[in-house]
Amino acid sequence: MSLISNLTDFFSSMPVPPHYQDILTNVSQQPYASWRALAVSVILGIAFTAWRGSTSSKGKLPPGPRGLPLLGSVLDLRNNSPWLTFTAWNKEYGPLVHVSIAGHNAVILGTHKVAADLLDRRSGIYSDRPRNIVVHELMNGKLAFASGSADEFWKKMRKASHEVLKTDVAKTYSPLQETESLILLSQLISSPSKYPYHVQRASGSLMRTVLYGLPPFSDSSDPVLTYLDSYIERLVSGIAPGAYWVEYFTWMEHLPRWMAKWRRDAEDSFKRDDKFFKEVFAECRERLIKGDDTPSVAAKLIQEQSSSGLSDQEAAWLLATLYLAGTEASAGQILWFMLALCLYPDIQKRAFEEVDRVVGPDRLPTLQDYDNLPYIQACVKETMRWRPLAPAGIPHRLREDDVYEGYFIPKDTICIPNTWALNHDPAMYGLDAEEFRPERHLNTDGQLLPSVPDTKEEGHVTYGFGQRICVGRAVSNRSLFVEMASMVWCFQFTMGKDDQGKTFVPDILSNGAPGVAYRPKWFPCVMTPRSTDTQRIVEQTKALHGVA
Repeated sequence: MSLISNLTDFFSSMPVPPHYQDILTNVSQQPYASWRALAVSVILGIAFTAWRGSTSSKGKLPPGPRGLPLLGSVLDLRNNSPWLTFTAWNKEYGPLVHVSIAGHNAVILGTHKVAADLLDRRSGIYSDRPRNIVVHELMNGKLAFASGSADEFWKKMRKASHEVLKTDVAKTYSPLQETESLILLSQLISSPSKYPYHVQRASGSLMRTVLYGLPPFSDSSDPVLTYLDSYIERLVSGIAPGAYWVEYFTWMEHLPRWMAKWRRDAEDSFKRDDKFFKEVFAECRERLIKGDDTPSVAAKLIQEQSSSGLSDQEAAWLLATLYLAGTEASAGQILWFMLALCLYPDIQKRAFEEVDRVVGPDRLPTLQDYDNLPYIQACVKETMRWRPLAPAGIPHRLREDDVYEGYFIPKDTICIPNTWALNHDPAMYGLDAEEFRPERHLNTDGQLLPSVPDTKEEGHVTYGFGQRICVGRAVSNRSLFVEMASMVWCFQFTMGKDDQGKTFVPDILSNGAPGVAYRPKWFPCVMTPRSTDTQRIVEQTKALHGVA
């Protein structure tokens, strides 16, 4: 234990900001192996940190918090709500905040203007991703393009993705999206208390259907879904801030394999995943050859493979990457929408009025109603603004030294758009930006307003920036629309009771699970069918769609 004692003495001999005292106490109480790994990493990293030298001599860095010696602000990221920490920093230091993360430069972008100036208008040098050793390089074999550098491989994968997900192509997936929405309604009617399970199943099933052309499934026993969900769990836990010390102390990647269990696990995971994804893609090709004309992303990739230049392995991993992004986004946003309906009955009432007027009581909403339901479109926008999938932002990396408004930003700086702060900026959305209010996206006649500047007509920045903006947002918007419209048509949502018989009061800032995906913790959601004919119409519509 002498190494740990020496490290403790080392920290105690240096000035430590008061708010770190509790963090250090918590870290010191972790299991010995974890604390030992931290101790070794810090001590051996001293030489590396010193070798890197200071970049501030090239110019004035943006202001920011004073972190710990050597570690910088890395411990501030090891919590379930780093976006709230970022927001506090932006309020204290300004819209551009510099922090050190174990010797690595990072900047937090806290306003639409700063984020758009750098990530959109200077996207040529701000479109890389920070290096991710465990998840991107080892677990994904550098094949999951969304987390890789903006190199030629990324450009090829990005272009192929755009061709199969762009707006006009997205409309061809409408029957699949409507079918999945039907199944979700049917399950919510049958067992409403299991709503988180049904929403998660619907999200995974929809992405599986749209991407691979496989039929919908009614439970999680489907082997393809089970494997894909396990892949998501591994990646989400691996991407979580602080999951692997090697991301901060990169010299650890040179440890021999026998000393690095994280390496062995990640490499073994890649072998299994690579085999699985290639097999599923090969099955898609076989069905296409046999005459299956079900529209899917896989089918289009196969049909356009000669022009895209994608190998089978690359196409297989492109589909896997899209599955991860689509499944996590859809499930989380639907759950937040359900919570919003429980918390804001007046908004629910207005949604009822629009759906009843346009759709009526005798049929379900479809995507053909899209243009005639602006309030539901506004609900989609507002849900993604109010509770974004990744509130801490998806980081970019700067390719070369840059200067912005007098501040020097060094090459390789990690640039983190504080999505939470941007989506809740009162200067953009009004003093009630913390509230769920779809009306902010509409004019006095109830029609959609032009979106606030620098949001690409989305009304929020949840889909990202510049060359890294979500390639599947057209499909995502349409999926969320048909599910939200159908749920409003079908149910009245109210908050249930807690264990003491009182109306449940949710912690709407809580994060339900570790990782990057932000969704509400469980809440007692009471879903009451709005009509005695609701179940009959849902089942009749399922029969028309050929859904069991």
